[in-house]
Amino acid sequence: MAKKGTAEERDLVQKLWKMKFAAMRAPASGSATKHSIPDVIAGNGSIYLGIEVKTTIKDVIYVDSAQIDGLIEFCNIFGAKPYLGIKFKRTKWLFLKPENVERTKSKNYKIKKDYAIEKALELDEVLGIDKQIKF
Repeated sequence: MAKKGTAEERDLVQKLWKMKFAAMRAPASGSATKHSIPDVIAGNGSIYLGIEVKTTIKDVIYVDSAQIDGLIEFCNIFGAKPYLGIKFKRTKWLFLKPENVERTKSKNYKIKKDYAIEKALELDEVLGIDKQIKF
């Protein structure tokens, strides 16, 4: 699964570069340091993003609260907007702000595919290129 996650991170970085954002993967996403680092960091001089990437073939993704807390902490210090970059099998990239993700009883995070498809932003929206109205 780690191999697939790495491929998805690279795919997202390439999409960001094509949209005129400097972007990079943060290999090991903080495991080589005591500090949390998002999977992908991107910016264009006006907008800065920290993205924790999650990908699955299932219809639900669970994310450990420590990862989200670390993402938020990094982005607050760096001046970036925190997002969960979500890729379900056969869907486009979807992006959710951490505050828009359901918490479980154990205080971790849970993202259902149907919810993400309905409520998440697409890449153009996150980058400020396009705005879609969500009902």
